[in-house]
Amino acid sequence: MSIRKLLFGSAAALFAATSAQAADAVVVAEPEPVEYVRVCDVYGAGYYYIPGTETCLKIGGYMRYDIGAGDLFGLTSYDKKDWADNGDYNENDTYYKRARIQLNLDARTETELGTLRAYAALRFQWDTNQGGVDLDGDGTNESPVVSTADEFILNHAYIELGGFRVGKTDSLFTTFTDYAGTIINDDFAVPFGPYDTHQISYTFNTDNGFTAAVAVEEGSGVDYTLDDYVPHVVAGVGYSGGWGGVHVVGGYDAVWEEFAVKAKLDVKATEALSLFVMAGYKSAEDVGGVDDAGPNYYGNWGGTWAVWGGGRYVVSPKAAINVQLAYDDFETFSAVANVAYELVPGFTITPEIAYAENFDDNTANAFDDGEFGGFLRFQRNF
Repeated sequence: MSIRKLLFGSAAALFAATSAQAADAVVVAEPEPVEYVRVCDVYGAGYYYIPGTETCLKIGGYMRYDIGAGDLFGLTSYDKKDWADNGDYNENDTYYKRARIQLNLDARTETELGTLRAYAALRFQWDTNQGGVDLDGDGTNESPVVSTADEFILNHAYIELGGFRVGKTDSLFTTFTDYAGTIINDDFAVPFGPYDTHQISYTFNTDNGFTAAVAVEEGSGVDYTLDDYVPHVVAGVGYSGGWGGVHVVGGYDAVWEEFAVKAKLDVKATEALSLFVMAGYKSAEDVGGVDDAGPNYYGNWGGTWAVWGGGRYVVSPKAAINVQLAYDDFETFSAVANVAYELVPGFTITPEIAYAENFDDNTANAFDDGEFGGFLRFQRNF
């Protein structure tokens, strides 16, 4: 009996211990407190605090679809069926199209030295493009032939602290005047400055509307990317008030040792109507018997001087009319107009028409015969 009691007692003790272990295994720990996302309204709408930090983040951007047609915005291609059937290189006109999504990432934190900001704009797009293809197998690329392709573009990627900026962005020569007008194709015939570049800059702003900025830049492309340690230099001063603003900016091209300068006047004529006029002047050498045709990174218009002008008229809370005219020293003229209509909040449809012509009969130019084009943009901002 003592042995039997001992066996039963051992079994009971073992069962109790096993049950205790099993019970311990299924005990659920108390959940950790969750820190919900907090709205950050210091920098405007759309920012929120990254959980566990004092950094405010905004994620935004747009989805866009563009359609271009005509001599200015359409494309030209060999007729592929004619070539396949008969070997004929007959040309057709066709559409230009682009589907793009741009993502903007903006992170900001307040520090003892001012606002610390990191900004990036990433573009992913599917484009119709025009290039050369070896259609007949002779080792030479025949052109033009249209195709489509994916593209990725790092539009902006920079860090700011206070007024100091370092990274990749558009040239200060172009941004200091806030580009040109409010149309889509604002630089197709008479450009007003370069875009992509590495940049180190400092901008000083005051509460009374005065601003000044200086930048050193690397340039872009084969012709203008720096080939030694001497940088391109840009500097500008300006003033903005309730009536509008005036800005002057100059750039020195260190590769070709040339300079360019622009001045822009913006006027808010009424609550609905805003106008602008801008003028540019550059230095350049004569090339191939053509005066002032030499390379200049900042003065990329034709000849020594150029002028731009235009305006925006807000017809209603949903619609606005935009117009821009331009003319340069090489007698190239352009006129562009569009209507931007917000169909529903966040979704805008913009049809645009343009005309360009070069009036210099002594120099060959892409716009000699007077060219028209049409453009249609669908854009959903978020």
